[in-house]
Amino acid sequence: MPEKLVYEYASIRFVPKVERGEFLNIGVILFCKRKKYLCLKYHIDEDRIRAFSKEVDLEEITQYLAGWDLICKGNPKGGKIAQMDMAYRFRWITAPKSTIIQCSEVHPGLCVDPETELEGLFRKYVL
Repeated sequence: MPEKLVYEYASIRFVPKVERGEFLNIGVILFCKRKKYLCLKYHIDEDRIRAFSKEVDLEEITQYLAGWDLICKGNPKGGKIAQMDMAYRFRWITAPKSTIIQCSEVHPGLCVDPETELEGLFRKYVL
């Protein structure tokens, strides 16, 4: 039987009016230290987001998440944070924020393959 690996994940949320505390899950980020895996997956469903907030700038959301993706990948275009070690990058992205894009609390789990687990979490919490 394949070895189970510890991973951590958080849902990525669109929070149109921070003061109201309402949110819509739009993605998932997953970190598995033993596999050196840090990846996020998101989906911008324009109809759902517009139903939630008509004045939102979808391009701004997309750019924000693209920046997080660069950080996950350790791409120099992601700035100084992207150059830090993988655990630091995960903690930075999932730290509490008062912006329109936030993460849920971090949850642990066990998996055999982090990529497959990310896909399953994405389907469960976003789609």
